[in-house]
Amino acid sequence: MSDIFISYARSTAVQAKQVAEALRGLGYGVWRDDELPAHRPYAQVIEERLKSSKAVVVIWSADAVKSEWVQAEADRARASGKLIQLAIDGAQPPMPFDRIHCADLSGWTGEADAPGWRKVVASVGDLMGGPGASTGQGAGASPPIRTLSICVLPFANMSGEAEQEYFSDGISEDIITDLSKVSALSVVARNTAFQFKGKAVDIPRIARDLNVSHVLEGSVRKAAGRIRISAQLIDGAAGDHVWAERYDRELTDIFTLQDEISQAIVGALKLRLLPAEKQAIGQRGTGNVEAYNLFLMARRYNVGGSEGDSRRNETIARMCRRAVEIDPGYAPAWALLALARTLLFFAGARDEDDGLAAAERALALDANLAEAHAVRARHLAQQGSPEEAFAEIERALRLDPESFEVNWAAAAMSFRQRRLEDAIRYFEKAMTLMDDDMGSPGMLISCYTALGEEPARWRVAQVALARAEKALSQDPTNGKAMGFGVNALAALGEGERAREWIDRALLIDPDNGSMRFNLACALAARLGDADGALGLFGPWSVKASSSLLAHAKADSDLDSLRDDPRFVAMLAAAEARLAAEARVPAT
Repeated sequence: MSDIFISYARSTAVQAKQVAEALRGLGYGVWRDDELPAHRPYAQVIEERLKSSKAVVVIWSADAVKSEWVQAEADRARASGKLIQLAIDGAQPPMPFDRIHCADLSGWTGEADAPGWRKVVASVGDLMGGPGASTGQGAGASPPIRTLSICVLPFANMSGEAEQEYFSDGISEDIITDLSKVSALSVVARNTAFQFKGKAVDIPRIARDLNVSHVLEGSVRKAAGRIRISAQLIDGAAGDHVWAERYDRELTDIFTLQDEISQAIVGALKLRLLPAEKQAIGQRGTGNVEAYNLFLMARRYNVGGSEGDSRRNETIARMCRRAVEIDPGYAPAWALLALARTLLFFAGARDEDDGLAAAERALALDANLAEAHAVRARHLAQQGSPEEAFAEIERALRLDPESFEVNWAAAAMSFRQRRLEDAIRYFEKAMTLMDDDMGSPGMLISCYTALGEEPARWRVAQVALARAEKALSQDPTNGKAMGFGVNALAALGEGERAREWIDRALLIDPDNGSMRFNLACALAARLGDADGALGLFGPWSVKASSSLLAHAKADSDLDSLRDDPRFVAMLAAAEARLAAEARVPAT
Protein backbone atom coordinates (compact mmCIF):
# COMPACT_ATOMS: atom_id res chain seq x y z
CA MET A 1 0.00 0.00 0.00
CA SER A 2 1.29 3.49 -0.87
CA ASP A 3 0.66 5.92 1.99
CA ILE A 4 1.69 9.05 0.09
CA PHE A 5 0.80 10.24 -3.43
CA ILE A 6 3.22 12.67 -5.10
CA SER A 7 1.74 15.18 -7.59
CA TYR A 8 4.10 17.21 -9.79
CA ALA A 9 4.73 18.63 -13.26
CA ARG A 10 6.84 16.56 -15.63
CA SER A 11 9.60 19.19 -15.71
CA THR A 12 10.27 18.62 -12.00
CA ALA A 13 10.59 14.83 -12.12
CA VAL A 14 14.08 14.97 -10.57
CA GLN A 15 12.85 16.94 -7.55
CA ALA A 16 9.79 14.70 -7.22
CA LYS A 17 12.03 11.65 -7.09
CA GLN A 18 14.16 13.34 -4.43
CA VAL A 19 11.10 14.08 -2.28
CA ALA A 20 9.78 10.52 -2.76
CA GLU A 21 13.11 8.92 -1.78
CA ALA A 22 13.39 11.11 1.30
CA LEU A 23 9.91 10.09 2.46
CA ARG A 24 10.64 6.42 1.76
CA GLY A 25 13.72 6.81 3.92
CA LEU A 26 11.40 7.72 6.79
CA GLY A 27 9.53 4.44 6.35
CA TYR A 28 6.56 5.62 4.28
CA GLY A 29 5.16 3.95 1.20
CA VAL A 30 5.27 6.51 -1.63
CA TRP A 31 3.76 6.45 -5.13
CA ARG A 32 4.33 8.72 -8.11
CA ASP A 33 3.41 8.21 -11.75
CA ASP A 34 6.76 6.77 -12.82
CA GLU A 35 5.33 3.52 -11.41
CA LEU A 36 2.34 3.37 -13.77
CA PRO A 37 1.67 -0.20 -14.94
CA ALA A 38 1.79 -0.66 -18.72
CA HIS A 39 -1.46 -2.62 -18.90
CA ARG A 40 -3.84 -0.17 -17.23
CA PRO A 41 -5.25 3.26 -18.24
CA TYR A 42 -3.36 6.24 -16.80
CA ALA A 43 -6.34 8.10 -15.33
CA GLN A 44 -7.77 4.95 -13.78
CA VAL A 45 -4.59 4.24 -11.79
CA ILE A 46 -4.25 7.90 -10.75
CA GLU A 47 -7.82 7.88 -9.47
CA GLU A 48 -7.29 4.75 -7.39
CA ARG A 49 -3.98 5.92 -5.91
CA LEU A 50 -5.38 9.31 -4.99
CA LYS A 51 -8.32 7.70 -3.26
CA SER A 52 -6.32 5.13 -1.33
CA SER A 53 -3.50 7.44 -0.19
CA LYS A 54 -3.48 8.99 3.27
CA ALA A 55 -1.52 12.07 2.22
CA VAL A 56 -1.04 13.87 -1.11
CA VAL A 57 2.15 15.92 -1.49
CA VAL A 58 1.78 18.51 -4.26
CA ILE A 59 5.02 19.95 -5.59
CA TRP A 60 4.24 23.41 -6.96
CA SER A 61 6.44 24.87 -9.66
CA ALA A 62 5.93 27.33 -12.53
CA ASP A 63 4.82 24.44 -14.75
CA ALA A 64 2.71 22.76 -12.05
CA VAL A 65 0.73 25.98 -11.55
CA LYS A 66 -0.26 25.80 -15.24
CA SER A 67 -0.99 22.06 -15.19
CA GLU A 68 -4.66 20.99 -15.22
CA TRP A 69 -3.61 17.56 -13.92
CA VAL A 70 -1.72 18.90 -10.90
CA GLN A 71 -4.54 21.29 -10.04
CA ALA A 72 -7.13 18.50 -10.35
CA GLU A 73 -5.10 16.22 -8.07
CA ALA A 74 -4.56 19.04 -5.57
CA ASP A 75 -8.28 19.78 -5.57
CA ARG A 76 -9.14 16.15 -4.81
CA ALA A 77 -6.60 16.16 -1.98
CA ARG A 78 -7.93 19.42 -0.55
CA ALA A 79 -11.50 18.13 -0.62
CA SER A 80 -10.52 14.97 1.27
CA GLY A 81 -8.37 16.80 3.84
CA LYS A 82 -5.03 15.25 2.92
CA LEU A 83 -3.27 18.02 0.97
CA ILE A 84 0.36 18.91 1.74
CA GLN A 85 1.98 21.61 -0.39
CA LEU A 86 5.56 22.57 -1.11
CA ALA A 87 7.12 24.93 -3.64
CA ILE A 88 10.52 24.34 -5.22
CA ASP A 89 11.11 27.38 -7.43
CA GLY A 90 9.36 30.18 -5.60
CA ALA A 91 6.09 29.54 -7.44
CA GLN A 92 2.95 30.54 -5.54
CA PRO A 93 0.09 27.98 -5.50
CA PRO A 94 -2.88 29.10 -7.62
CA MET A 95 -6.27 29.93 -6.13
CA PRO A 96 -7.75 28.51 -3.93
CA PHE A 97 -4.62 26.63 -2.83
CA ASP A 98 -2.84 29.91 -2.01
CA ARG A 99 -4.94 30.05 1.14
CA ILE A 100 -3.30 26.89 2.50
CA HIS A 101 0.21 26.84 3.97
CA CYS A 102 2.91 25.87 1.46
CA ALA A 103 6.39 24.84 2.58
CA ASP A 104 9.26 26.58 0.77
CA LEU A 105 11.84 24.08 -0.58
CA SER A 106 13.56 26.43 -3.00
CA GLY A 107 17.11 25.20 -3.45
CA TRP A 108 16.53 22.13 -1.26
CA THR A 109 19.05 19.37 -1.91
CA GLY A 110 17.85 16.79 0.58
CA GLU A 111 18.90 18.23 3.95
CA ALA A 112 16.82 16.62 6.69
CA ASP A 113 17.08 19.70 8.91
CA ALA A 114 15.95 22.27 6.30
CA PRO A 115 13.06 24.30 7.80
CA GLY A 116 10.79 23.73 4.79
CA TRP A 117 11.44 19.99 4.80
CA ARG A 118 10.77 19.76 8.55
CA LYS A 119 7.36 21.33 7.92
CA VAL A 120 6.61 18.77 5.19
CA VAL A 121 7.65 15.87 7.44
CA ALA A 122 5.57 17.21 10.34
CA SER A 123 2.49 17.55 8.11
CA VAL A 124 2.96 14.05 6.73
CA GLY A 125 3.37 12.73 10.24
CA ASP A 126 0.19 14.42 11.44
CA LEU A 127 -1.78 12.76 8.65
CA MET A 128 -0.02 9.40 8.94
CA GLY A 129 0.69 9.10 12.64
CA GLY A 130 4.28 8.36 11.64
CA PRO A 131 7.81 9.59 12.26
CA GLY A 132 7.17 13.30 11.98
CA ALA A 133 3.90 13.37 13.88
CA SER A 134 3.38 16.07 16.46
CA THR A 135 3.04 13.31 19.08
CA GLY A 136 6.68 12.46 18.51
CA GLN A 137 5.94 8.73 18.17
CA GLY A 138 8.07 6.62 15.86
CA ALA A 139 6.90 4.69 12.84
CA GLY A 140 6.47 1.54 14.82
CA ALA A 141 4.61 3.06 17.77
CA SER A 142 1.25 1.72 16.65
CA PRO A 143 0.07 -0.88 14.14
CA PRO A 144 -1.02 0.45 10.74
CA ILE A 145 -4.68 1.14 10.32
CA ARG A 146 -6.27 -1.17 7.77
CA THR A 147 -8.56 0.88 5.59
CA LEU A 148 -11.72 -0.94 4.55
CA SER A 149 -12.01 -1.16 0.80
CA ILE A 150 -13.79 -3.46 -1.61
CA CYS A 151 -13.85 -4.60 -5.21
CA VAL A 152 -17.25 -5.82 -6.44
CA LEU A 153 -16.49 -8.26 -9.24
CA PRO A 154 -19.12 -8.46 -12.01
CA PHE A 155 -21.66 -11.10 -11.04
CA ALA A 156 -21.66 -14.09 -13.37
CA ASN A 157 -24.70 -14.53 -15.60
CA MET A 158 -25.98 -18.04 -14.86
CA SER A 159 -29.24 -17.67 -16.81
CA GLY A 160 -28.01 -19.68 -19.77
CA GLU A 161 -28.83 -16.83 -22.14
CA ALA A 162 -26.13 -14.38 -23.25
CA GLU A 163 -28.74 -11.68 -23.79
CA GLN A 164 -29.41 -11.68 -20.01
CA GLU A 165 -25.90 -10.31 -19.44
CA TYR A 166 -27.27 -6.78 -19.10
CA PHE A 167 -29.24 -7.85 -16.02
CA SER A 168 -26.36 -9.43 -14.10
CA ASP A 169 -24.19 -6.44 -15.02
CA GLY A 170 -26.94 -4.11 -13.79
CA ILE A 171 -27.12 -5.90 -10.43
CA SER A 172 -23.34 -5.60 -10.02
CA GLU A 173 -23.35 -1.92 -10.98
CA ASP A 174 -26.17 -1.13 -8.54
CA ILE A 175 -24.32 -2.83 -5.67
CA ILE A 176 -21.20 -0.80 -6.53
CA THR A 177 -23.34 2.35 -6.51
CA ASP A 178 -24.95 1.44 -3.16
CA LEU A 179 -21.63 0.69 -1.45
CA SER A 180 -20.08 3.88 -2.86
CA LYS A 181 -22.55 5.83 -0.73
CA VAL A 182 -20.89 4.51 2.45
CA SER A 183 -18.32 7.13 3.48
CA ALA A 184 -16.26 4.68 5.59
CA LEU A 185 -15.77 2.29 2.68
CA SER A 186 -13.55 2.76 -0.38
CA VAL A 187 -15.04 1.08 -3.47
CA VAL A 188 -13.11 0.20 -6.62
CA ALA A 189 -14.51 1.86 -9.74
CA ARG A 190 -16.86 -0.10 -11.99
CA ASN A 191 -14.47 -0.19 -14.93
CA THR A 192 -11.58 -1.53 -12.86
CA ALA A 193 -13.77 -4.29 -11.44
CA PHE A 194 -15.26 -5.19 -14.84
CA GLN A 195 -11.85 -5.90 -16.37
CA PHE A 196 -12.13 -9.27 -14.60
CA LYS A 197 -15.47 -10.14 -16.19
CA GLY A 198 -15.58 -13.69 -17.53
CA LYS A 199 -12.08 -14.51 -16.27
CA ALA A 200 -10.85 -17.04 -13.74
CA VAL A 201 -9.83 -14.93 -10.77
CA ASP A 202 -7.28 -15.26 -7.99
CA ILE A 203 -8.94 -13.33 -5.14
CA PRO A 204 -5.79 -12.68 -3.03
CA ARG A 205 -3.96 -11.45 -6.12
CA ILE A 206 -6.82 -9.14 -7.12
CA ALA A 207 -6.91 -7.76 -3.57
CA ARG A 208 -3.15 -7.21 -3.64
CA ASP A 209 -3.07 -5.65 -7.12
CA LEU A 210 -6.01 -3.33 -6.42
CA ASN A 211 -4.95 -2.61 -2.84
CA VAL A 212 -8.32 -3.60 -1.33
CA SER A 213 -9.16 -5.34 1.92
CA HIS A 214 -12.17 -7.29 0.59
CA VAL A 215 -13.60 -8.70 -2.64
CA LEU A 216 -17.26 -9.49 -3.40
CA GLU A 217 -18.11 -12.07 -6.04
CA GLY A 218 -21.38 -13.70 -7.00
CA SER A 219 -23.76 -14.94 -9.66
CA VAL A 220 -27.24 -14.16 -10.95
CA ARG A 221 -29.81 -16.55 -12.43
CA LYS A 222 -33.02 -15.00 -13.81
CA ALA A 223 -35.72 -17.24 -15.29
CA ALA A 224 -39.46 -17.82 -15.22
CA GLY A 225 -40.22 -14.81 -13.04
CA ARG A 226 -37.72 -15.78 -10.36
CA ILE A 227 -34.21 -14.66 -9.48
CA ARG A 228 -31.43 -16.45 -7.63
CA ILE A 229 -28.41 -14.49 -6.42
CA SER A 230 -25.41 -16.04 -4.71
CA ALA A 231 -22.83 -13.71 -3.16
CA GLN A 232 -19.62 -14.16 -1.16
CA LEU A 233 -17.60 -11.50 0.66
CA ILE A 234 -13.95 -12.56 0.92
CA ASP A 235 -11.11 -11.22 3.03
CA GLY A 236 -8.50 -10.28 0.45
CA ALA A 237 -5.47 -11.00 2.61
CA ALA A 238 -6.54 -14.26 4.24
CA GLY A 239 -8.76 -15.55 1.43
CA ASP A 240 -11.44 -16.47 3.99
CA HIS A 241 -15.18 -16.01 3.51
CA VAL A 242 -16.39 -13.19 5.75
CA TRP A 243 -19.99 -13.61 4.63
CA ALA A 244 -21.89 -15.70 2.09
CA GLU A 245 -25.54 -16.10 1.22
CA ARG A 246 -27.84 -17.44 -1.48
CA TYR A 247 -31.17 -15.78 -2.20
CA ASP A 248 -34.02 -17.35 -4.17
CA ARG A 249 -36.92 -14.94 -4.67
CA GLU A 250 -39.65 -13.76 -6.97
CA LEU A 251 -38.32 -11.29 -9.52
CA THR A 252 -40.64 -8.67 -8.03
CA ASP A 253 -38.46 -8.77 -4.88
CA ILE A 254 -35.33 -7.63 -6.73
CA PHE A 255 -35.16 -4.21 -5.06
CA THR A 256 -35.53 -5.59 -1.55
CA LEU A 257 -32.98 -8.24 -2.39
CA GLN A 258 -30.38 -5.70 -3.56
CA ASP A 259 -30.91 -3.67 -0.39
CA GLU A 260 -30.44 -6.80 1.74
CA ILE A 261 -27.16 -7.65 0.01
CA SER A 262 -25.74 -4.15 0.45
CA GLN A 263 -26.84 -4.01 4.08
CA ALA A 264 -25.41 -7.48 4.74
CA ILE A 265 -22.00 -6.42 3.36
CA VAL A 266 -22.00 -3.29 5.49
CA GLY A 267 -22.91 -5.39 8.53
CA ALA A 268 -20.24 -8.01 7.81
CA LEU A 269 -17.61 -5.26 7.62
CA LYS A 270 -18.90 -3.89 10.93
CA LEU A 271 -19.50 -0.45 9.50
CA ARG A 272 -21.93 2.03 10.93
CA LEU A 273 -24.05 3.90 8.41
CA LEU A 274 -24.88 7.56 8.80
CA PRO A 275 -28.65 8.25 8.61
CA ALA A 276 -28.29 9.92 5.19
CA GLU A 277 -26.26 6.97 3.89
CA LYS A 278 -28.83 4.48 5.09
CA GLN A 279 -31.54 6.44 3.31
CA ALA A 280 -29.48 6.78 0.10
CA ILE A 281 -28.80 3.05 -0.28
CA GLY A 282 -31.48 1.44 -2.39
CA GLN A 283 -32.78 4.58 -4.07
CA ARG A 284 -33.20 3.30 -7.63
CA GLY A 285 -35.85 5.67 -8.91
CA THR A 286 -38.60 3.09 -9.41
CA GLY A 287 -40.35 0.30 -7.64
CA ASN A 288 -41.58 -1.30 -10.86
CA VAL A 289 -39.55 -4.31 -11.99
CA GLU A 290 -40.64 -4.06 -15.64
CA ALA A 291 -39.60 -0.41 -15.88
CA TYR A 292 -36.30 -1.22 -14.14
CA ASN A 293 -35.62 -4.09 -16.55
CA LEU A 294 -36.24 -1.83 -19.56
CA PHE A 295 -33.94 0.82 -18.12
CA LEU A 296 -31.13 -1.72 -17.58
CA MET A 297 -31.43 -2.84 -21.20
CA ALA A 298 -31.40 0.77 -22.44
CA ARG A 299 -28.41 1.61 -20.24
CA ARG A 300 -26.49 -1.33 -21.70
CA TYR A 301 -27.19 -0.10 -25.23
CA ASN A 302 -26.03 3.37 -24.19
CA VAL A 303 -22.72 2.13 -22.81
CA GLY A 304 -21.95 -0.21 -25.67
CA GLY A 305 -23.09 1.91 -28.58
CA SER A 306 -22.01 5.02 -30.45
CA GLU A 307 -23.31 8.57 -30.07
CA GLY A 308 -23.48 8.81 -33.84
CA ASP A 309 -25.53 5.61 -34.28
CA SER A 310 -29.14 6.67 -34.88
CA ARG A 311 -30.48 3.11 -34.70
CA ARG A 312 -28.94 2.68 -31.28
CA ASN A 313 -30.38 5.99 -30.04
CA GLU A 314 -33.82 5.13 -31.41
CA THR A 315 -33.71 1.79 -29.55
CA ILE A 316 -32.74 3.50 -26.28
CA ALA A 317 -35.48 6.09 -26.73
CA ARG A 318 -38.14 3.39 -27.31
CA MET A 319 -37.10 1.43 -24.22
CA CYS A 320 -37.00 4.50 -22.00
CA ARG A 321 -40.26 5.83 -23.38
CA ARG A 322 -41.92 2.54 -22.42
CA ALA A 323 -40.26 2.63 -18.99
CA VAL A 324 -41.65 6.08 -18.17
CA GLU A 325 -45.07 5.09 -19.50
CA ILE A 326 -45.04 2.29 -16.93
CA ASP A 327 -43.63 4.55 -14.18
CA PRO A 328 -43.94 8.29 -14.97
CA GLY A 329 -41.89 9.06 -11.85
CA TYR A 330 -38.78 7.18 -12.99
CA ALA A 331 -36.26 10.06 -13.19
CA PRO A 332 -33.17 8.12 -14.45
CA ALA A 333 -35.24 6.72 -17.34
CA TRP A 334 -36.40 10.25 -18.23
CA ALA A 335 -32.75 11.40 -18.21
CA LEU A 336 -31.61 8.59 -20.52
CA LEU A 337 -34.58 9.24 -22.81
CA ALA A 338 -33.50 12.89 -22.88
CA LEU A 339 -29.97 11.95 -23.91
CA ALA A 340 -31.13 9.61 -26.70
CA ARG A 341 -33.59 12.15 -28.10
CA THR A 342 -30.99 14.94 -27.85
CA LEU A 343 -28.46 12.93 -29.83
CA LEU A 344 -31.06 12.09 -32.48
CA PHE A 345 -32.08 15.74 -32.76
CA PHE A 346 -28.49 16.98 -32.97
CA ALA A 347 -27.83 14.36 -35.67
CA GLY A 348 -30.57 15.91 -37.81
CA ALA A 349 -33.84 14.21 -36.77
CA ARG A 350 -36.60 16.40 -38.21
CA ASP A 351 -39.15 16.40 -35.44
CA GLU A 352 -40.01 18.55 -32.45
CA ASP A 353 -38.72 16.21 -29.73
CA ASP A 354 -35.24 17.55 -29.02
CA GLY A 355 -34.97 15.79 -25.65
CA LEU A 356 -34.94 18.93 -23.55
CA ALA A 357 -38.47 18.43 -22.20
CA ALA A 358 -37.52 14.94 -20.99
CA ALA A 359 -34.44 16.38 -19.25
CA GLU A 360 -36.57 19.01 -17.51
CA ARG A 361 -39.04 16.30 -16.44
CA ALA A 362 -36.15 14.29 -14.96
CA LEU A 363 -34.91 17.33 -13.03
CA ALA A 364 -38.42 18.09 -11.77
CA LEU A 365 -38.45 14.58 -10.28
CA ASP A 366 -34.83 14.70 -9.05
CA ALA A 367 -33.04 18.05 -9.09
CA ASN A 368 -29.72 16.34 -8.31
CA LEU A 369 -29.72 14.00 -11.30
CA ALA A 370 -26.34 14.75 -12.88
CA GLU A 371 -27.10 13.15 -16.26
CA ALA A 372 -30.12 15.40 -16.79
CA HIS A 373 -28.03 18.49 -16.02
CA ALA A 374 -25.49 17.24 -18.60
CA VAL A 375 -28.22 17.04 -21.27
CA ARG A 376 -29.30 20.58 -20.42
CA ALA A 377 -25.65 21.67 -20.77
CA ARG A 378 -25.47 20.12 -24.25
CA HIS A 379 -28.49 22.13 -25.33
CA LEU A 380 -27.08 25.38 -23.93
CA ALA A 381 -23.85 24.77 -25.82
CA GLN A 382 -25.75 24.01 -29.03
CA GLN A 383 -27.76 27.22 -28.59
CA GLY A 384 -24.56 29.28 -28.45
CA SER A 385 -24.43 29.91 -24.67
CA PRO A 386 -21.05 28.41 -23.72
CA GLU A 387 -20.72 30.13 -20.33
CA GLU A 388 -24.12 28.89 -19.18
CA ALA A 389 -23.38 25.46 -20.66
CA PHE A 390 -20.13 25.07 -18.75
CA ALA A 391 -21.74 26.29 -15.52
CA GLU A 392 -24.37 23.58 -15.97
CA ILE A 393 -21.82 20.85 -16.72
CA GLU A 394 -19.74 21.87 -13.71
CA ARG A 395 -22.84 21.44 -11.56
CA ALA A 396 -23.35 17.99 -13.06
CA LEU A 397 -19.74 17.06 -12.31
CA ARG A 398 -20.11 18.16 -8.70
CA LEU A 399 -23.25 16.05 -8.35
CA ASP A 400 -21.69 12.91 -9.82
CA PRO A 401 -18.00 13.04 -10.80
CA GLU A 402 -18.14 9.29 -11.54
CA SER A 403 -20.83 9.52 -14.23
CA PHE A 404 -19.69 8.38 -17.68
CA GLU A 405 -22.35 10.44 -19.46
CA VAL A 406 -21.43 13.60 -17.56
CA ASN A 407 -17.68 13.27 -18.14
CA TRP A 408 -18.24 12.51 -21.82
CA ALA A 409 -20.48 15.58 -22.22
CA ALA A 410 -17.90 17.76 -20.44
CA ALA A 411 -15.15 16.41 -22.68
CA ALA A 412 -17.12 16.87 -25.92
CA MET A 413 -18.10 20.44 -25.01
CA SER A 414 -14.49 21.30 -24.11
CA PHE A 415 -13.24 19.75 -27.36
CA ARG A 416 -15.55 21.90 -29.47
CA GLN A 417 -14.25 24.98 -27.69
CA ARG A 418 -10.67 23.84 -28.46
CA ARG A 419 -10.03 23.61 -24.70
CA LEU A 420 -7.97 20.51 -25.26
CA GLU A 421 -6.40 20.16 -21.81
CA ASP A 422 -9.88 20.19 -20.24
CA ALA A 423 -11.12 17.76 -22.88
CA ILE A 424 -8.22 15.43 -22.10
CA ARG A 425 -9.01 15.44 -18.40
CA TYR A 426 -12.64 14.47 -18.95
CA PHE A 427 -12.01 11.98 -21.78
CA GLU A 428 -9.35 10.28 -19.63
CA LYS A 429 -11.85 10.00 -16.80
CA ALA A 430 -14.64 8.73 -19.08
CA MET A 431 -12.26 6.11 -20.51
CA THR A 432 -11.75 4.66 -17.02
CA LEU A 433 -15.47 4.49 -16.26
CA MET A 434 -16.58 2.15 -19.07
CA ASP A 435 -14.41 -0.72 -20.23
CA ASP A 436 -15.91 -0.88 -23.73
CA ASP A 437 -15.92 2.87 -24.40
CA MET A 438 -14.00 3.39 -27.66
CA GLY A 439 -15.01 7.03 -28.11
CA SER A 440 -12.92 8.45 -25.27
CA PRO A 441 -9.57 6.90 -26.24
CA GLY A 442 -10.42 7.66 -29.87
CA MET A 443 -10.96 11.35 -29.11
CA LEU A 444 -7.85 11.42 -26.94
CA ILE A 445 -5.80 10.41 -29.99
CA SER A 446 -6.93 13.66 -31.61
CA CYS A 447 -6.24 15.73 -28.47
CA TYR A 448 -2.75 14.38 -27.88
CA THR A 449 -1.91 14.65 -31.59
CA ALA A 450 -2.84 18.34 -31.55
CA LEU A 451 -0.68 18.96 -28.45
CA GLY A 452 2.25 16.95 -29.79
CA GLU A 453 2.27 14.56 -26.82
CA GLU A 454 3.55 11.44 -28.54
CA PRO A 455 3.83 9.00 -25.56
CA ALA A 456 0.30 9.81 -24.43
CA ARG A 457 -1.03 9.44 -27.98
CA TRP A 458 0.62 6.04 -28.27
CA ARG A 459 -0.89 4.93 -24.95
CA VAL A 460 -4.49 5.86 -25.77
CA ALA A 461 -4.19 4.51 -29.33
CA GLN A 462 -3.35 1.10 -27.87
CA VAL A 463 -6.44 1.28 -25.66
CA ALA A 464 -8.65 2.37 -28.57
CA LEU A 465 -7.38 -0.42 -30.82
CA ALA A 466 -7.84 -3.12 -28.16
CA ARG A 467 -11.42 -2.02 -27.50
CA ALA A 468 -12.20 -1.73 -31.21
CA GLU A 469 -10.87 -5.22 -31.92
CA LYS A 470 -12.92 -6.62 -29.04
CA ALA A 471 -16.08 -4.94 -30.36
CA LEU A 472 -15.45 -6.19 -33.89
CA SER A 473 -14.95 -9.74 -32.64
CA GLN A 474 -18.53 -9.54 -31.32
CA ASP A 475 -19.97 -7.62 -34.30
CA PRO A 476 -17.83 -7.37 -37.48
CA THR A 477 -20.21 -4.69 -38.86
CA ASN A 478 -19.69 -2.23 -35.97
CA GLY A 479 -19.00 1.03 -37.81
CA LYS A 480 -17.96 2.89 -34.68
CA ALA A 481 -15.32 0.25 -33.92
CA MET A 482 -13.98 0.38 -37.47
CA GLY A 483 -13.76 4.18 -37.42
CA PHE A 484 -11.90 4.43 -34.13
CA GLY A 485 -9.86 1.34 -34.94
CA VAL A 486 -8.56 2.97 -38.14
CA ASN A 487 -7.53 6.08 -36.19
CA ALA A 488 -5.74 3.94 -33.63
CA LEU A 489 -3.88 1.93 -36.27
CA ALA A 490 -2.80 5.11 -38.05
CA ALA A 491 -1.63 6.66 -34.76
CA LEU A 492 0.41 3.52 -34.04
CA GLY A 493 2.15 3.75 -37.40
CA GLU A 494 0.29 0.81 -39.00
CA GLY A 495 -0.74 2.72 -42.12
CA GLU A 496 -1.12 -0.28 -44.43
CA ARG A 497 -3.37 -2.09 -42.00
CA ALA A 498 -5.37 1.11 -41.42
CA ARG A 499 -6.05 1.41 -45.15
CA GLU A 500 -7.18 -2.22 -45.28
CA TRP A 501 -9.67 -1.46 -42.51
CA ILE A 502 -10.89 1.63 -44.40
CA ASP A 503 -11.62 -0.42 -47.53
CA ARG A 504 -13.47 -3.04 -45.47
CA ALA A 505 -15.43 -0.43 -43.50
CA LEU A 506 -16.69 1.32 -46.64
CA LEU A 507 -17.82 -1.99 -48.11
CA ILE A 508 -19.68 -3.01 -44.97
CA ASP A 509 -21.32 0.28 -43.93
CA PRO A 510 -20.82 3.02 -46.55
CA ASP A 511 -23.69 5.18 -45.26
CA ASN A 512 -22.46 5.42 -41.66
CA GLY A 513 -21.75 9.15 -41.40
CA SER A 514 -20.01 9.03 -38.02
CA MET A 515 -17.67 6.27 -39.21
CA ARG A 516 -16.98 8.09 -42.48
CA PHE A 517 -16.04 11.22 -40.51
CA ASN A 518 -13.57 9.25 -38.35
CA LEU A 519 -12.02 7.59 -41.40
CA ALA A 520 -11.54 11.01 -43.00
CA CYS A 521 -9.87 12.31 -39.84
CA ALA A 522 -7.41 9.42 -39.89
CA LEU A 523 -6.54 10.09 -43.53
CA ALA A 524 -6.14 13.84 -43.02
CA ALA A 525 -4.31 13.95 -39.67
CA ARG A 526 -2.35 10.71 -39.53
CA LEU A 527 -1.96 9.25 -43.02
CA GLY A 528 -1.31 12.49 -44.91
CA ASP A 529 -3.95 11.79 -47.57
CA ALA A 530 -5.93 14.99 -48.12
CA ASP A 531 -7.52 13.73 -51.35
CA GLY A 532 -8.73 10.55 -49.66
CA ALA A 533 -10.13 12.53 -46.71
CA LEU A 534 -12.00 14.95 -48.98
CA GLY A 535 -13.39 12.03 -50.97
CA LEU A 536 -14.98 10.74 -47.76
CA PHE A 537 -16.18 14.18 -46.70
CA GLY A 538 -18.17 14.80 -49.88
CA PRO A 539 -21.05 12.38 -49.10
CA TRP A 540 -20.79 13.25 -45.37
CA SER A 541 -21.17 16.99 -45.87
CA VAL A 542 -24.43 16.72 -47.83
CA LYS A 543 -26.09 15.01 -44.84
CA ALA A 544 -24.29 16.52 -41.83
CA SER A 545 -26.41 18.14 -39.12
CA SER A 546 -25.61 21.53 -37.58
CA SER A 547 -24.11 19.77 -34.55
CA LEU A 548 -21.83 17.59 -36.67
CA LEU A 549 -20.84 20.60 -38.76
CA ALA A 550 -19.86 22.47 -35.58
CA HIS A 551 -17.73 19.51 -34.59
CA ALA A 552 -16.00 19.50 -37.99
CA LYS A 553 -15.17 23.19 -37.60
CA ALA A 554 -13.52 22.55 -34.22
CA ASP A 555 -11.81 19.20 -34.82
CA SER A 556 -8.03 19.68 -34.86
CA ASP A 557 -7.68 16.55 -37.01
CA LEU A 558 -8.99 18.59 -39.94
CA ASP A 559 -6.67 21.56 -39.55
CA SER A 560 -4.59 20.44 -42.52
CA LEU A 561 -7.67 20.86 -44.73
CA ARG A 562 -8.79 24.30 -43.53
CA ASP A 563 -7.19 26.17 -46.44
CA ASP A 564 -8.13 23.65 -49.12
CA PRO A 565 -10.74 25.30 -51.41
CA ARG A 566 -12.57 21.97 -51.78
CA PHE A 567 -13.02 21.64 -48.01
CA VAL A 568 -14.04 25.29 -47.65
CA ALA A 569 -16.67 24.81 -50.39
CA MET A 570 -18.04 21.65 -48.73
CA LEU A 571 -18.51 23.41 -45.38
CA ALA A 572 -20.10 26.45 -47.06
CA ALA A 573 -22.53 24.24 -48.99
CA ALA A 574 -23.44 22.36 -45.82
CA GLU A 575 -24.11 25.63 -43.98
CA ALA A 576 -26.33 26.89 -46.83
CA ARG A 577 -28.29 23.62 -46.87
CA LEU A 578 -28.83 23.73 -43.10
CA ALA A 579 -29.96 27.34 -43.25
CA ALA A 580 -32.49 26.46 -45.96
CA GLU A 581 -33.75 23.46 -43.98
CA ALA A 582 -34.18 25.61 -40.88
CA ARG A 583 -36.63 27.80 -42.79
CA VAL A 584 -38.82 24.80 -43.64
CA PRO A 585 -41.13 23.74 -40.76
CA ALA A 586 -40.65 20.15 -39.58
CA THR A 587 -43.48 17.79 -40.52
